[in-house]
Amino acid sequence: MHAKSSILSSKFKSISKWLSLPLLLLLSLTVSACGGSASDNEPSASASASSSPSASPESPSPSASASASSDSAAEGFRIYKTDKGDIRIPVKPQRIVTDYYGGELLSVGANVVGVEPTAFANPFIKDRLKDAKDVGAEVDPEKALALQPDLIVVMYDANYEALSKVAPTVHIPYGTATDIYETVRLFGDLVGAPDKGEAFLADFDKKAAEGREKIKGVVDENATVGLYELTDKGELWIFGDNAGRGGQAVYNALKLKLPEKVKGDNQTVQISLETLPDYAADYMFLTTYDPEKKGDQLAKLKESPIWKNVPAVRNNRAFFNDFDTFYRYDPIAVTAQIDLFVDMLLQAGK
Repeated sequence: MHAKSSILSSKFKSISKWLSLPLLLLLSLTVSACGGSASDNEPSASASASSSPSASPESPSPSASASASSDSAAEGFRIYKTDKGDIRIPVKPQRIVTDYYGGELLSVGANVVGVEPTAFANPFIKDRLKDAKDVGAEVDPEKALALQPDLIVVMYDANYEALSKVAPTVHIPYGTATDIYETVRLFGDLVGAPDKGEAFLADFDKKAAEGREKIKGVVDENATVGLYELTDKGELWIFGDNAGRGGQAVYNALKLKLPEKVKGDNQTVQISLETLPDYAADYMFLTTYDPEKKGDQLAKLKESPIWKNVPAVRNNRAFFNDFDTFYRYDPIAVTAQIDLFVDMLLQAGK
């Protein structure tokens, strides 16, 4: 469903990291002093992970299926069901470390004290992370310990056991939630702030409605919109509504139409330049994954007769979008991208 693994998979190779015995002893003393226990995060023998049609069988449901006993709630903790079993977490966590869920947590008002490094390049949340620390792409247990979190939330579980000794650790696999509504409600529940989640979604719905009104009469209701990406290796991809690149803003918020060839379950497709005309749309938005900023593949594409003859290009309805801005798919980014797409569509309509 997503192209993230196909383009950036090298960033996420699991590397086992083990804490030394002295540090484990220090962790034990530190956690005990904070009133916690390493056993708080061990799976219960009776626990069973719930599943969702939109997630893998091992993934927790988007609603997170959290329940708490009256005793746990009175102590400020509750039991949270995950694919790792039942986890005892704070009802209202105050200091959260995460890898790739910085924007999701910030959208529901959580205090993120540590996050993976690329989050600081996210233009929609970097100002909110000015006091947060880089804890590594795979959260480093020692860096996490230094931040004294009361909750750790990870997309990737390479260091799960070590992190579990630092603080209660919740593993939410990539792709667990399928849209902004499921995502915000999942994280709102996780941090004990469902009201903030609903307020965020109300603002999102308002902005989406305003965006649709602005392009009404400018963009034909039957017009198609395509989201494409060119890599530094010359690979060409097309994306649907749930793989970043602005898909949720374009297709879910603004209710614009996918190209015919992209409809269906498989909405992330690698295509060749020769087949691009088959996947072309009335409006085309292209991001370029080019970490070394070489620019050679984009220049090559622009000079291609195939690209030049695509109707959207000939009609000035093709746009080249910044990767860091449009790759993002957290709720804050999705909401902000609505206005960016509206502005481009209005510009094309002049």
